[in-house]
Amino acid sequence: MNEQDATAVLSPIQGQVEEAETSSQPAPAQSAGQPKAAEKKRAPRQSENKRMKIFCGSSNIALCEEICKFVGVPMGESRLQRFSDGEVHFQLLENVRGADVFLVQPTCFPVDQHLVELLIMMDALKRASAGRITVVIPYYGYARQDRKDRPRVAITSKLVADLLTTAGANRALLVDLHAAQIQGFFNIPVDHLFASPVLVSYFRDLNLPDLTVVSPDAGGVERARFFAKKLDVPLAIVDKRRTDINVTEVMNVIGDVRGRTCLILDDIIDTAGTLVKTADALLDQGAKEVYACATHAVLSGPAIERIRESRLKQVIVTNTIPLREEAQKVGKIKVLSIAGLLGRAIESIHMETSVSSLFN
Repeated sequence: MNEQDATAVLSPIQGQVEEAETSSQPAPAQSAGQPKAAEKKRAPRQSENKRMKIFCGSSNIALCEEICKFVGVPMGESRLQRFSDGEVHFQLLENVRGADVFLVQPTCFPVDQHLVELLIMMDALKRASAGRITVVIPYYGYARQDRKDRPRVAITSKLVADLLTTAGANRALLVDLHAAQIQGFFNIPVDHLFASPVLVSYFRDLNLPDLTVVSPDAGGVERARFFAKKLDVPLAIVDKRRTDINVTEVMNVIGDVRGRTCLILDDIIDTAGTLVKTADALLDQGAKEVYACATHAVLSGPAIERIRESRLKQVIVTNTIPLREEAQKVGKIKVLSIAGLLGRAIESIHMETSVSSLFN
């Protein structure tokens, strides 16, 4: 852009004067194939409005960097700070007007802090006139309270969905929800991804002999059945009774696991109490080895110590939640990246192509 054009953009009044002065001069001749000056100015402005931008909160910067590298888009520039009393201050450092914005922020520990960050970032994007805001939430916090299973309790997964919509989200990209029906709590389009392509690929390459996929409870049977079908192996179920929050008691194993290698499949590993008790029950029933895999490694409380001291052969998780330093030192825990899966989904949403084709 030359000096005269820059002045015209920054100072409209001066630009009008310059336009009036130049309008009295004869216009230069144009060839038939050469576009008009007005068309030259409009074209980049139209393409600029269709640009894609990816911003990140503070909860999982490493995953967002991987996604940006996969998609080939630099991470959006922003400033996230906190006042001395803990209040969040967020500022966008680049123009997002009319842009297709993807905001990556799993609401993992500390859940409340990261959720409020996400809401404030969306509000900033909305007030900056972003064209479309897609929240990319690899781990959806508060998802486990999805129904009234006891008198006088909250349905927090619905509450969070309402907060996200009110804050300005136009659509949501979620990974392995605790219950698939949570999609119905949103009044905006939701794309629900599964980490199974990444996990299935890993276990195919591992080629474990006499493998049986095990669901640790009745609620995870559909997930385990899909996984077992992809690997073409049998399915077993563990009957589990929950006695209190984060306290479970394994009752019995449904299916033949004697002499077989078992793979426990779950969506979340929180305190690892269910996981360790399920592994013990399988080994007591004659299983040779027990592996475990889950999408979200919450690993709260005594989880890391329990896994370290358990009889589990290996625990495979994804990087929807960043692994704590203490957990990284446990040799049994292996992390797989879903950045490529999320990157392909983001590209599909931006280009308006099918997301479900990623799982066919």
